[in-house]
Amino acid sequence: MTTPPRVLTIAGSDSGGGAGIQADLKTMLALGAHGMSVLTAVTAQNSLGVQGAWELPVDAVRAQYRSVVDDIGVQAVKTGMLASPMLVTVVAELLADVEVPVVVDPVSVSKHGDRLLADDALDAVRTRLLPRATVATPNLDEVAELTGLRVTDGPGMRRAAARLLSYGPRWVLVKGGHLPGEAVDLLTDGQEEHWLRAPRHDNRHTHGTGCTLASAVAVGLAQGLAVPEAVRRAKEYVTAAIAAGFPLGAGIGPVDHGWRSRTGG
Repeated sequence: MTTPPRVLTIAGSDSGGGAGIQADLKTMLALGAHGMSVLTAVTAQNSLGVQGAWELPVDAVRAQYRSVVDDIGVQAVKTGMLASPMLVTVVAELLADVEVPVVVDPVSVSKHGDRLLADDALDAVRTRLLPRATVATPNLDEVAELTGLRVTDGPGMRRAAARLLSYGPRWVLVKGGHLPGEAVDLLTDGQEEHWLRAPRHDNRHTHGTGCTLASAVAVGLAQGLAVPEAVRRAKEYVTAAIAAGFPLGAGIGPVDHGWRSRTGG
C-alpha cells in the first residue's frame, strides 16, 4: 500500500466545520493527503460568528506536535490560528526542527470580524513565525496589520509583498480577494512575480477560504510541487470551492471542500 503525503495543520478548531482545523483536514483529504493536526485553540463558532475562544496550554500544543512529528513524520506544515505571542513563539521554535515546507496563514480576524490573534502577537508573527515560512498567505486585512500598508490596487500589492518578504518568508502570496473586480493574487519571492487571476463568483458563502487555500498549498508542496505550481493548483481548487459554497445556518456558509466528489471534477 502507498502512504499518501503527510501534512500537518497547527491551528484552531471551528465548531461549525467551515474553517480552521476542520477546513484544513477536509482540504487535505480532498486533495489526496493524510492530514494531521495540532490544536491550538477551541472556538465556539457558527455561521454568524465566533461566540467564544479558548487557547490550549503551551504544553498541550508542544506534546501534540512531538507526538505526530516524532512518530509519523510530516512532509509539509500549515499554520493557522495561533492566538497569543506565547503560542506563536512556541510554534516557531518547534518548526525550526523540521526541514519541510511551511505555509503560514497569519490568521488575525475571522470572516465575521472577530479577532483571533492578540494585538501583542503581531510582532511575534513578524519576527518569529514568518522567517520560518516557505510561503506566507495573508489577505489584505492581515497585510495591513502586519505591515501598516493599506492596499487598494496592484502596485500596492507589490509594495506590501516587498515589506512582507523583508520579514523573512521565502515566498509571499498577497491575496487580493477583497479588492473589486477579478480575484487577483500576487505570488512573489522578490525575483519572480506570478499574478494569479480567477473570476469572482457571486456567492456570499465563503467561510474558510483562507484556511482552505493555505492547506491546499501545503498539500501541493508535500506532493513535491514547486511553490508557483502548488499555489496555482491551490487557487484553482479554492476558486471552485467558493463557486460551490452553500448556505448553512443563518449567516455565512462555508466553501465546499468536497466539490470534486460531488461534481466529478
